[in-house]
Amino acid sequence: MGHLPKLIEDLALILIVAAFVVLIFRKIKQPLVLGYIIAGFLVSPNFKIFPSVVDNENIKTLAEIGVIFLLFSLGLEFSFKKLLNVGGSASITAFVEIIFITIAGYFTGKMLGWSTMDSMFLGGMLASSSTTIIIRAFDELGVKTKNFAKTVFGVLVVEDIVVILLMVLLSTIAVTKEFEGTQILFTVAKLLFFLILWFLLGIFLLPTFLKKIKDLIDEEILMILSIGLCLGMVLIATSVGFSAELGAFVMGSIIAETTVAEKIEHTLKSVKDLFGAVFFVSVGMMINYNDMIVYAIPILAVTFLTLFGKLFSSTLGALLSGQPLKQSVQVGMSMAQIGEFAFIVATLGLSLGVISDFLFPVAVGVSAITTFTTPYMIKLSEPFYNWIVKVTPQKYIDRINKYSSNTQSIQVENSWQVLLKNYARIILVNGIIIIGIYLLCSKFIIPNINEHLDNNDIKNIIGIALPILSALPFLWALMMKRPSSGAYGELWQKAKYNRGPLLIIEIFRIILGILTLGFFLDRFASTQISIFITIPVAVIILVLFNKRINRFYNRIEKRFIRNLNDRSEQNVQPDAVTKLAGNSEIKSSLAAWDVHILELEVNPLADYIGKKLIDLQWREKYNVNIGYIKRGDKLIHTPDRHQVLMPHDKVGIITTDDEFQIFKPVFDSFEKPEETNVNEVKLGKILINRHSPAKNLTIRQSGIRDKTDGLVVAIRRGEERILNPESTEILREDDIVFVVGNKKKIEKLNVEI
Repeated sequence: MGHLPKLIEDLALILIVAAFVVLIFRKIKQPLVLGYIIAGFLVSPNFKIFPSVVDNENIKTLAEIGVIFLLFSLGLEFSFKKLLNVGGSASITAFVEIIFITIAGYFTGKMLGWSTMDSMFLGGMLASSSTTIIIRAFDELGVKTKNFAKTVFGVLVVEDIVVILLMVLLSTIAVTKEFEGTQILFTVAKLLFFLILWFLLGIFLLPTFLKKIKDLIDEEILMILSIGLCLGMVLIATSVGFSAELGAFVMGSIIAETTVAEKIEHTLKSVKDLFGAVFFVSVGMMINYNDMIVYAIPILAVTFLTLFGKLFSSTLGALLSGQPLKQSVQVGMSMAQIGEFAFIVATLGLSLGVISDFLFPVAVGVSAITTFTTPYMIKLSEPFYNWIVKVTPQKYIDRINKYSSNTQSIQVENSWQVLLKNYARIILVNGIIIIGIYLLCSKFIIPNINEHLDNNDIKNIIGIALPILSALPFLWALMMKRPSSGAYGELWQKAKYNRGPLLIIEIFRIILGILTLGFFLDRFASTQISIFITIPVAVIILVLFNKRINRFYNRIEKRFIRNLNDRSEQNVQPDAVTKLAGNSEIKSSLAAWDVHILELEVNPLADYIGKKLIDLQWREKYNVNIGYIKRGDKLIHTPDRHQVLMPHDKVGIITTDDEFQIFKPVFDSFEKPEETNVNEVKLGKILINRHSPAKNLTIRQSGIRDKTDGLVVAIRRGEERILNPESTEILREDDIVFVVGNKKKIEKLNVEI
């Protein structure tokens, strides 16, 4: 018998134990992540009863692959457009919570006597709540449709991206051992630059490539291609100094904007689950039972910080964002836990060799405790709010409510804000692309050309022409492209004093473009060539070919926008709130009265199907409004009183949480059908003999259908076979009638007839 590698033996042990443990956890309705961690502890050398894993290094490699696939899958679910749609209230809540808990985590670590790096990584571990635990708790408690749940989901989206940034910062600090503000600012700027550059290039290139090959790929090729793209971005990210996790997340978020995102997510689910399970098992293998006892006090301290620190900071953030007090308290009590990201951050620290081993048992202990407390915290949020209202002086409650109302009533941006935002977008996007072209030419293309060409004249011509021509369309946009909104013309015509600032902005852009061009020339050409040849030629090209460059740039821009919107255009059922409101102004106005929009699906058995809205009188009886009805591809805005509801319609209900609790049983009500057993349905045969009362009668006159609750499917008449006979067919003596219907009634009729 051939030698079996230890990795296969270890993998078999891990998966078998993990399968049995998570079955138990599913039975007792607990998070599977904790089950995998406990399975890891059972197969680790720290637990002597079970056989232990031998080849730890290979398991660590598989765990690293697991982290990559977890982050890639998170990116697939993330979508940058989802982040843009989160809204200001969720963003403010998330940033207040993350800043507070990260700083509090750092100082808690220092108070416990931990090192600086341990304390910093503790702050990073506490920065993210658990999406899995929160969704499960919301489902069990039936609060997923409440107004505060939308804010919680928005906060979770922001947390995901912020924690990714924190991981990059922590890894940079861990490697450089530098804590200076300038170094951190440089890292943040570098990170944002590459994120935007990768996003722009990815959205421009990847969806177009996938469209070209869509007829050639199936699920197998799509899986191989997506994994290859993921690992390719991992290589690129690590080569420019970032973590592999960032690369996987970025590629996932780029693919999330394509039309094949759902298909890739479905195809990779099994791969992600397998390697994800290995990762969480490897987390459990690092747990030492003795450490859990030794570090019981730190575990309790960090648990206390997580429960009350996240509650306080999330509630404060929601209040500052203008949420009502009740909703803010509900948001705060929903966020009081840590999840999977805590283990990923701790794994990063251990892989870099900058944190202590005891952080893992601390993270696991806190995660386990807060997992069990989360449902109770959410359930007690409303009684806790009532207690706060009871013990707080009324004048402070009134001030909070007034602040919330005033914040929600803030109007949309004025023309100057819209215009400046558009200018900033033009300068930022095109500036990043120009810098990206410079880095590509200076670091890779030009050195390659110089290495393989001997003719200096050709080297100089290519070295000057290639970067300038590549950057020229974006340089033109930086200097001359007008914002697409009508705010510019409105401000120019509205008042003469607006024209001065507008001219200053245009002059600033031209100067910025010239300085950028000068920077390019200074890097790729001599000063004399730049002054006397390249700059005049570039200016002449910009002037003479202005319209062509404009058209070329617009084609690039349209392709990018088309690629970006492909997935939402393919989706026949877009986001309900966006479709109804059209902008954030209406949503903010609704929120001022604690009103929000819920999308519900009509049960096919609902007793109100086919009835007119005026007859239902939901608005008069329950104070709810129907904002829209989605019926397949058709969207009915603000349906009139004569509109009816049909099976599987998606209905946009505008209401408050309290009113919805009263209305929900009415919407969910349906006529329960009679229970039937499939075994009671049979294909039976009825013989028409000379004494049969049905002889010489038509099928309809015979009453066979009514008497059997069935359907006559065939008649055998001698050698003739009549399939699906008409109801006017006359039954004759010796006919054998085949009926599909109630078994007992067919047998009874066979005797009677």
